[in-house]
Amino acid sequence: MATPRMRTFISGLVLALLAVGLTSLAPGPAAADASRTGGAGPLPGSFSWSSTGPLISPKPDATHPIVSIKDPTVFRYGDRWHVYATTADTAGAWSLAHTSFADWSDAAAAPQTFLGTNPNIGNRYAAAPQVFYFAPQKLWYMVYQTGPPSYSTSNNPADPGSWSAPRYFFDSEPPIVTENKGNGAWLDFWTIRDTTDCYLFFSDGNGHQYRSRTTLGEFPNGFRDTAIVLSEPNRFDLFEASNVYRIGDSGTYLMLVEALATKSDWRRYFRAWTADSLGGTWTPLAETEADPFIRSTNVTFEAGQPAWTVDFSHGDLIRDGVDQTQKINPCRLRYLYQGMDPASSGDYSQLPWRLGLLTQTNSSC
Repeated sequence: MATPRMRTFISGLVLALLAVGLTSLAPGPAAADASRTGGAGPLPGSFSWSSTGPLISPKPDATHPIVSIKDPTVFRYGDRWHVYATTADTAGAWSLAHTSFADWSDAAAAPQTFLGTNPNIGNRYAAAPQVFYFAPQKLWYMVYQTGPPSYSTSNNPADPGSWSAPRYFFDSEPPIVTENKGNGAWLDFWTIRDTTDCYLFFSDGNGHQYRSRTTLGEFPNGFRDTAIVLSEPNRFDLFEASNVYRIGDSGTYLMLVEALATKSDWRRYFRAWTADSLGGTWTPLAETEADPFIRSTNVTFEAGQPAWTVDFSHGDLIRDGVDQTQKINPCRLRYLYQGMDPASSGDYSQLPWRLGLLTQTNSSC
């Protein structure tokens, strides 16, 4: 027979289990996310990866003669994977597209919707999207470039026709960017928040990585204090396509920036840094050609898959959730990236970029 103390313990346990169950059944983005981490597993000092073949290729139609699909952002919502990406057509025009599928095995056959058909966005220049749920406003954001950093909002990211017309984060280019970009341009914008502030990270194609800041309450307005957080004398060593993530529940952050391997084959690869805060100093993690975060030298391909690319370019880690914290599971890193046939050449807009998925093979967890 249970004692009063035992009955109290059992009742508390039952209530806790019910709370967990009710939370797991609650509607909204959290219920549809991939599994979450309970803590921050360590990241190794060096990395190795396995890649799929091309999973998502361009699907041109009569009015969209696209030749590439690139710069993906990926998230899990409504029991489906959603990918927004950049497209380029035969005339060199850049735009956006969306595709979704239940499993990665379905990605190749999934239809693609072009955001130029969204009357709010139209046939304007648009590229390099990042999509996330901003929980304080219960609103989805798509951050992308239309020249300056822009954003659109939606209540349903599964519907590419639902995004609002783009708005600018800044009234004008910050003077520090104008003074340092040279022949480059501010590009590849990435938003992430901590407990008090929202940060916008971006590159200039001229060897500089920038950070701007606003408060949670002001977002998406009020970005200021733009500063250079990383710089290189060789602009190709710190080129473009940055991502910034929170590593589990640790309060430590990971930054990736794309570079070109100028000391060897000039192929695209990723360097990595970590920091103890988004406003802090970035410390090298895997940031040389010899010890990269992702490069052809530390990637193998799944059995039966040819080495279809030696470029590993602009993409997105599979996030452990969909919100503005940009949290990742450090025990199971997966990265959706753009690659292409190594024999390809010519104008950048006409290069045949496709999307593949990397899985880390040397987790420390």
